[in-house]
Amino acid sequence: MRLLIISTLKKYLAIIALIIFVIPNSTSFAAVKQFVDNLLIANGNQNEPTGLVFNPDGTKMYVTGINSSGDIIQYTLTTPFDISTATLSSDKCTPTDHAGGGVQGMNIRFNFDGTKFFYVNTAVDNNETVDTYSMSTAYDISTCSYIVGSAQDFGGSLEMRDIQFNHDGTIIFIFNQGDATGRLNGTYEILQYSLGSAYDLSNPTLVTRYGGPPPDGLKGIQAFAQGMTFSFDGSRMFLTGNDTTNDVQEFLLSTPFDLTDTITYTGKYDASDQIVRISGIAFSSDGMKMFLTDWRNLNSTRGMYEYDLTCAFGVITCPDPSTNKDDVALVQTQSEAAKRLIQHNTSTVLNRMEWLRRNKEKKNLTNQNLKVQFSNQSLNSLVNNLASTYFANYNSSNTENFDNVLNFWSEGTISIGKTGDTKFSSSKKFSTTGFTIGADKRNADDLLRGIAVRFGNDDVDVGSLGSALDMKTLSFTFYETKPKGNNKFLDNLVGLSLLKSDLVNSNGSSSTTGERDGTQMFGAINFRNTLIREKLNFTPKFKINYGLTHLSEYTEQGNESRLKYEDQIIGNLITSIGASTQNTTNLETSEMISFFDVEYSADMSPSTKQKLSYVSSGDSFTFNDVNNATHNIQIGVGLDIITDDGSSLMTKYTRNQAKEGGYDDNFIISFDYNASGTSSYNFSLQDTSTEFAYKKELQGLNIDVTSNFDFFKDKPEYGLYLKAYSHY
Repeated sequence: MRLLIISTLKKYLAIIALIIFVIPNSTSFAAVKQFVDNLLIANGNQNEPTGLVFNPDGTKMYVTGINSSGDIIQYTLTTPFDISTATLSSDKCTPTDHAGGGVQGMNIRFNFDGTKFFYVNTAVDNNETVDTYSMSTAYDISTCSYIVGSAQDFGGSLEMRDIQFNHDGTIIFIFNQGDATGRLNGTYEILQYSLGSAYDLSNPTLVTRYGGPPPDGLKGIQAFAQGMTFSFDGSRMFLTGNDTTNDVQEFLLSTPFDLTDTITYTGKYDASDQIVRISGIAFSSDGMKMFLTDWRNLNSTRGMYEYDLTCAFGVITCPDPSTNKDDVALVQTQSEAAKRLIQHNTSTVLNRMEWLRRNKEKKNLTNQNLKVQFSNQSLNSLVNNLASTYFANYNSSNTENFDNVLNFWSEGTISIGKTGDTKFSSSKKFSTTGFTIGADKRNADDLLRGIAVRFGNDDVDVGSLGSALDMKTLSFTFYETKPKGNNKFLDNLVGLSLLKSDLVNSNGSSSTTGERDGTQMFGAINFRNTLIREKLNFTPKFKINYGLTHLSEYTEQGNESRLKYEDQIIGNLITSIGASTQNTTNLETSEMISFFDVEYSADMSPSTKQKLSYVSSGDSFTFNDVNNATHNIQIGVGLDIITDDGSSLMTKYTRNQAKEGGYDDNFIISFDYNASGTSSYNFSLQDTSTEFAYKKELQGLNIDVTSNFDFFKDKPEYGLYLKAYSHY
């Protein structure tokens, strides 16, 4: 037996050797900044502009400054995030002098729905505050109203120059230029506070301080530290400051919006070619544009400056997608979906063979006819020739004719699961559905062969910003089970799958989309030995799942910060050991078989790499160790009900729990039934459109059920038709 298993395994695993290849290490190039345009501010509007911010869609721009009134002025942009199309609006907000020391605004920040903004008021040295304003109309600055008593000085004599929030408003960051000792000798730092509730500044709690005294406190930011912002996902922090240069500094955060973890300084960009005194900084929603303000009181320079970037938030270097948790998770998801597809294809067919063995004494296992047809004549000829060869008469010492009986079966599956957030990858929630139709024959020696066709869909939500995978599959499986004695069986199956994936890569404010095709070859070997003890059977088993998936290259669409993914080879090799028990109960008109399975799986799949690059800049990167091995425990319970007329129902539930975390729940329902009268089944594939038809004659009444489904369209076309008629 051991030699037989090894021989069969070698036969089907030869192709796995193709996955051994080397992909070069990633190469990173510096990001490119290109000055596009500026928008100067005329006298009387804002003599010294210090900060700017946009509404979410980029059609409004708000500018703060330290002129005598501290007015917040508004521009309307006919083209989003294009300051060349900006016109000054009459709408503005004149802040309230609540402390009697005047008003000077460094910047403002909105809450998540634009009904409030927070104003950095620096009018009174060493008593600077963040003031809260409400707006009766979202993002309409002219409807501003100071919330009395809202001014918050954060418990110290800070020289606040900018603030920023995380996405849900539960964390606030304050850019502190100095303290009572003066700007030139002060402590330049970012203070991180946690808030009791979203955007509530009444009771902040200091979490950490990042920075220190000059010159190394904030990597060269000394006098006149000014602006601060983050990339949308919180993985990058940007600071501006001016003394002898006008720098934009970039920092990488190992944990988004968290200054308590590792922070890496990546470099600075000197904007002195355009700007005399740099202050505020902002980005477009997709991160492809950077905006800076020049607050110098010179008509020739003061205003807003627009820069194009070659990649999202790539001021110094293009962000490495392999360090982005959502990007990592999206790549992992495709490998995991391919692995799940193999598991579902093989388990469905193995479920069928297990059902047959539980009911091997029943010879009337349905008597349906099955026809499979394709529009492609070459494919049609190949499949039909394979089927005719595959279902050729078996050699048998028994003259009883089983060969002309084609047994039809079907199975539907639903699987849901989740893997949690890790240090390197975002959480993933998935749901997998599938419907399988199959046909098989067995001879008098219990040798059984069959063909199965499965339609599957794998939906995965990645992280919390909207990234997702939608994978549609069409699979063909050839299977065979060979008895090795009275109660020993060796199951073999091989198959082919066609894959089509729709992908969304979102940073929360903008997204790219992609379409990726793929093919998959897979198989399984399963050995089991049933030990019979009256009506209670115990079955040890050993199983090997293997496969090879090829995913085509694809290029994202949607914005300039697009990525091109090279094709990818994913190998799968999973070994399992386990056992099952079953118990038979005889009822009045039926028989009930209950069963329980437990299985341990060791995923020995080789790791694979995904190589990708930015379309705009050519910067290339590599995701390493995408297909990491896992260990799983699977427990299943199920029930067979077989009626005296041959009809049957099988249901099964399994929980697959990974040792490394994560799980999936699987629900299976399968029908087998004996038709009275003449029945036939037809499956056809015309280009991308599938059709499944069932025709039955019952006591002179003809029943036709036809279903069509365009499986690979983004917006599927489908229908279900029922016709009943009689001939007179």
